[in-house]
Amino acid sequence: MPEAGHAPGGRARPRRRVWRWVGAACALALLGTAGAAWWAYSRLDGNIGAVDIERALGDDRPPKAPAALGATDLLVLGSDSRAGDNAALDGGAVGGARSDTALVVHVSADRTKATAVSIPRDTLVDRPSCAKPGGGETGPATRVMFNSVYGTGGAPCVVKTVERMSGVRIDHFVEIDFAGFKELVDELGGVTVEVREPIRDTKGGFALEPGTHRLDGTDSLRFVRTRYGYRDGSDLGRIGLQQQFLMALLREVQRQDLLGSPARTFRIAESLTGSLTTDSELASLPALVELGRSMRGIDPVAMDTIMLPVSYDRADPNRVVPAEPQAGTLWKAIREDAPVPESARKSPAAAR
Repeated sequence: MPEAGHAPGGRARPRRRVWRWVGAACALALLGTAGAAWWAYSRLDGNIGAVDIERALGDDRPPKAPAALGATDLLVLGSDSRAGDNAALDGGAVGGARSDTALVVHVSADRTKATAVSIPRDTLVDRPSCAKPGGGETGPATRVMFNSVYGTGGAPCVVKTVERMSGVRIDHFVEIDFAGFKELVDELGGVTVEVREPIRDTKGGFALEPGTHRLDGTDSLRFVRTRYGYRDGSDLGRIGLQQQFLMALLREVQRQDLLGSPARTFRIAESLTGSLTTDSELASLPALVELGRSMRGIDPVAMDTIMLPVSYDRADPNRVVPAEPQAGTLWKAIREDAPVPESARKSPAAAR
């Protein structure tokens, strides 16, 4: 008798032939999915830039306080070189690299709370001696503007300066390029902000009336860069806008169902990783995912945002200096993973 599944004469029956094709198609699909996943992973992982902070700074760094051994402190910088893609996003011709936004983000040891401390870019600080990107040392300097440190010694010098002024051991460093930030907002479809006071930037031409506005990537950059057309035109007013926008961005990410569209999620992840530079330890998808997973218990909307208490400099009223004892009390709370007292939140200098 003919073998089961075969017609007389040895010809394969159509049913068996169909299942062979189905099996082959499934195998190809699985291989294709695995290949696509590996391609996506490699692309995203390779997007992330890295800076070896540990090697650049050596051992001359503040220790972690025993009470804060499980806490994590990150220095988040928004870089604004105004070169290449960034130049097209700003009407002004400003040369050189700078850290336009600086946040020390403290994540509590129990992973239930986070505090973001903004450092005004116009703050006068003492900069320690730092290694130059091209070799050699910068030498120490006193009373330099905080945002000039990045252009002098790069990200490691900013980390070193923050550690010296705060006594806080920085565990990780994250730099976000403003051009990539624009793409991220556009991929999200914009971010909604509530404007309480009019913005009329006569220098850049950006204007918003009080009310609710949906900002695209370009206008989001103008919003966080706004200075001269808001309140007294100081950097302190801009910090308030930056903190407001950060909360609005986090709410937007939380609101959207990014897992419902893998292709869109990939585009957003590509925009984000393409704009990131981190310390070497954090410069991989697994490390970033693990950091994010450890912070799942924190509600982004409830993040505590504080501006470093500052006062106007007596010699130059266009600059500010850390206000004491408020600044010292704030950094002490961060170092010890303790609640920030209300007294440490009051800044003698405030946007008027």
